[in-house]
Amino acid sequence: DEVIAVEPDDRMRSVLSEEVPGSRVVKGHGESMPLPDSSVDAVLASSSWHWMDPVPTLHEVGRVLVPGGPLGALWSGPDPESPFLAQARALLAGQSADGTRDDGGDSGAGELSGLIMGDALRPSSTLEIPDGVPFERPESNVFTWDVALNADELIGLLGTFSWIITMPEERQTRVIAEARRLLSELLGVEGEVTVDVTFRAEAWRARRLG
Repeated sequence: DEVIAVEPDDRMRSVLSEEVPGSRVVKGHGESMPLPDSSVDAVLASSSWHWMDPVPTLHEVGRVLVPGGPLGALWSGPDPESPFLAQARALLAGQSADGTRDDGGDSGAGELSGLIMGDALRPSSTLEIPDGVPFERPESNVFTWDVALNADELIGLLGTFSWIITMPEERQTRVIAEARRLLSELLGVEGEVTVDVTFRAEAWRARRLG
């Protein structure tokens, strides 16, 4: 069976072509896919549904899916209730309350704590099916697993958060530098030292009405 990846960004299409050999990578958006009607068996969106306008996208997915075909939407990332993030949250809260580093400078922990832990910034991880779109009610499951990550991998993970990606470059650079400092000074995570981070995936599935 052919795998077709629909991606609006030129750079990401290049990466997909290299990383998923044998796939067909096409330029498009969730709201406008260059595919024939009823031509695909399943449509999958991994940590990307929140970038799309949901109602037009649901109609477009319904157009390209075969009757009864599933739409799968997945959100995955660090579990905010995991032991590591609970520890980080407590330490950042302490730094924020103090407001200064040992050298007298501004800790920056308050900004970082709000960015990483703030629920208002975290995209919704729910697939909602409003009236008038051609899908059954969705079903969902939650999966968790642990991954050992070093400082570079944790910083790389931070750079994948949508609210970090959309920051002005200067602020993004400042936040990432502060995160690396706090990992080293507060948690002792530097070099090849690793910590276990619990990840959580929320998986949703809704079938196209036949």
